[in-house]
Amino acid sequence: MNELSFLDSIFNNSMADSIMPNFYYHTNASTPKVDVKENSDNYTLEMELPGRTEKDINIELEHNNLTISSKTQDENKEEHKEKNETKWILKERYSSSFSRRFSLPSDVDSESIAASFKNGILTVVMHKKAIASPKKIAIEAC
Repeated sequence: MNELSFLDSIFNNSMADSIMPNFYYHTNASTPKVDVKENSDNYTLEMELPGRTEKDINIELEHNNLTISSKTQDENKEEHKEKNETKWILKERYSSSFSRRFSLPSDVDSESIAASFKNGILTVVMHKKAIASPKKIAIEAC
């Protein structure tokens, strides 16, 4: 018996079934994946949010911290309960609430941050502030 089959047997025994599902889901629930890139004009943050819409996402900027969060569908709306409750036979898809906070670089122009959502990808573009050109200071002769 190798390690993988041993772990598999633990997850499949009847005692583990009553204990492990909550532990398993909570430890494997992941926050959305993020890519951040920089060019000379801006920073671009892209976050994978499959199964969500722009209405499910909240973006806030406070004290140079950008927070992106979302609640699960169950938290966003009340589900209609049928007279006969549904019994799940197999449930592998799992979504959870999340909140991610990003400290922005000091050169981000907070007034020009823009967000868009398409095909499950949230894109946040943060333009850089114009860099002040060096100022020549004249020297007075005394």
